Amino acid sequence: MQRWRGLDSTPAGWGRCVVTIGMFDGVHRGHQKTIGRAVDKARAAGLPAAVLTFDPHPSEVVRPGSHPPMLTSRQYKAELLEALGVDVLCVLPFTVDFSRLGPDEFVHTVLVEHLHAAHVVVGENFRYGHKAAGDVEALAAAGRRFGFSVEGAPLQGSDETTWSSTYVRSCVDAGDVVAAAAALGREHRIEGVVVRGDRRGREIGYPTANVEPLPWSAVPADGVYAGRLVRGRGPAAEQLPAAISIGTNPTFAGRERRVEAYVLDADPGLDVYGEHVGVAFTERLRDTLRFDDVAHLVAQMDRDVERTREVLAAHPIG
Repeated sequence: MQRWRGLDSTPAGWGRCVVTIGMFDGVHRGHQKTIGRAVDKARAAGLPAAVLTFDPHPSEVVRPGSHPPMLTSRQYKAELLEALGVDVLCVLPFTVDFSRLGPDEFVHTVLVEHLHAAHVVVGENFRYGHKAAGDVEALAAAGRRFGFSVEGAPLQGSDETTWSSTYVRSCVDAGDVVAAAAALGREHRIEGVVVRGDRRGREIGYPTANVEPLPWSAVPADGVYAGRLVRGRGPAAEQLPAAISIGTNPTFAGRERRVEAYVLDADPGLDVYGEHVGVAFTERLRDTLRFDDVAHLVAQMDRDVERTREVLAAHPIG
């Protein structure tokens, strides 16, 4: 998959393509339907399929301080898009000046002049241009003027809810990683670098990888989870079963919120300090608790590990 940053990265001699537009944070099952439709249209027409997205999140530019928690890192999102068959990922820097482009200027500059869109697929609730003045109907009208067709893909969901990034974020924030996974089509994952912690886990027989999440990561609610520590990228990534703790470690009067993963049955030589890793969440086991002494804490951790084994046995990889 080609990756472009900014419109000036469009190669000389670039022909026509099928484009889908959005933040696609999480690349959830609704996104997958829309993107899949664009890929299908591109294959049928013998054209490349391009995803147009933005960085940073537009809300942070339009309303500073309102950046939402992000469900996928830039790299992980790119991997997910490539797995869906996308040929080009074009990331446009979202600036104040860009936010002031009117709908017609956006269409002409981005879709016509640079991307040479032949067909555009967007969600039926898609909005674009300054103050979100443009909608699917306006985009279709512009397409008739400039020679591209437009398809508004219906929103997707279950009987209970419509899948959206906002919905998934609410599930993650509540610690309901099972519901988040149902909407995502896979387990929710955060990423970050393993940093040095207090090393208390090593002293009590439970050494943990202290993962410092990337900025704006959608970290689940405090608690203990069954999941996996992910090393590497793509299908070849190593997924190590882990019991994961999120919180301030109240037994030791901690104040800093941390994400710590204890890898089950780890090789004694396992050393992940300094590595960029992923932490995938399968199921929430319990709330964060304060224990009166270390012995009670260790006894509970023993139970957490056994419960983690049970959960992961019922949710094998793949």
